Amino acid sequence: MSSHAWPIDEAPGRDVSAPIPADFRLASGGMLAATQITGRLHGPQFGPLVVVAGGISSGRFVANWWSWAVRAGGPIDLSRVRVLALDLLPGKADPGVTITTHDQARLLLLLLDAIDEPRIDAFVGASYGGCIGLALAEANPERIGQLIAISATHRAHPSATAWRGVQRRLLAFARDCGREAEGIALARELAMTTYRTAEEFDLRFAATPPEQAGGPYPVCDYLTSRGDGYDAVTSAARWISLSDSLDRHAVTPEAIRCPLTVVGFTSDRLVPIQDSRDLAARAPRLTRLVEAGSIFGHDAFLKEREVIGRALHDALSPLFASTPEAFTPAREFAA
Repeated sequence: MSSHAWPIDEAPGRDVSAPIPADFRLASGGMLAATQITGRLHGPQFGPLVVVAGGISSGRFVANWWSWAVRAGGPIDLSRVRVLALDLLPGKADPGVTITTHDQARLLLLLLDAIDEPRIDAFVGASYGGCIGLALAEANPERIGQLIAISATHRAHPSATAWRGVQRRLLAFARDCGREAEGIALARELAMTTYRTAEEFDLRFAATPPEQAGGPYPVCDYLTSRGDGYDAVTSAARWISLSDSLDRHAVTPEAIRCPLTVVGFTSDRLVPIQDSRDLAARAPRLTRLVEAGSIFGHDAFLKEREVIGRALHDALSPLFASTPEAFTPAREFAA
């Protein structure tokens, strides 16, 4: 099992699922091969419900891929709130399946209906997950109390689409050549150069040449380590579908009528800070725009614990205050 995968929770939780109706059609007119959508619940049996969603390689094991944030006593406090996370593309994606962030929001609603939750108290979304939260808030404002969108805005920036387009063509080429695992590794290496910053690479890696042309430089060794085993996380088809979904993402900021917190990083090349400012300026119920610097670029939502933790605490603390003291970690779900 690759170290990139998330097979085990770092906090107790239980899976929940909902059937996908036979007539469920995507915005493209296509259909999913999967017959159910699966999520995972953490936290006390009762109390406020917070949906948490992350990047395209995340899924329902949120207590693992965002373990510092989603834990008892953490910024998303599992001793005070319930947390629901879901798999972002149920089953195995067929080549060419086209799914939008609005489709993902509709799948989430199926899961919420299955667990008899007419409305969530908050949606915390980072990167692709934030795009899903924005789509949900636009299409179904009655189902969401507030939204915290981190490193995510109302549109895909053309420069980000350019980088992702190269990744998709690389993935398709490798798959069609029968070298899918190698293609996934290379696409992941390329993606890491867009997630992180030149400043970080300059601090971490010396420009030490290899003995011969074609050999790896120190920064190349790092990128190779990020790509190794990544085929355990995703298939080429899944990555192509979710990457394309990011580039189709579009919502109208004026339609986001729930209280909105926007968190952006000035070094993020995939989600430029000006887009975060634009979303914040146009949203009718902006609670707060948080801007911060970071050497980690788009990955700041994973790395900048102080900035993200403070923003989450400020947004979610009213929910914590409304939670009875009886909801303690001792009442968490059994694994």
